[in-house]
Amino acid sequence: MTEGIVSHKFRNNCLHIALAAFYNIDLLVSWNFIHIVNFDKIIKFNSVNLKNGYKTLQIYSPREVVFQDDKE
Repeated sequence: MTEGIVSHKFRNNCLHIALAAFYNIDLLVSWNFIHIVNFDKIIKFNSVNLKNGYKTLQIYSPREVVFQDDKE
């Protein structure tokens, strides 16, 4: 929150990112294209994570991670 990536009004979005970083999650999937699945914000989230000793997060929309069988 102190970095100003997301406004205080949307602090729950920052909580999702912070918990994913804290629990060493590899991939975060979200439909929230304004505050989470947003290229500019992902760069900023990961910058904060690295600065605080956490690894970067892979953040995608559900459409990007859906497996489709080639046999269909």
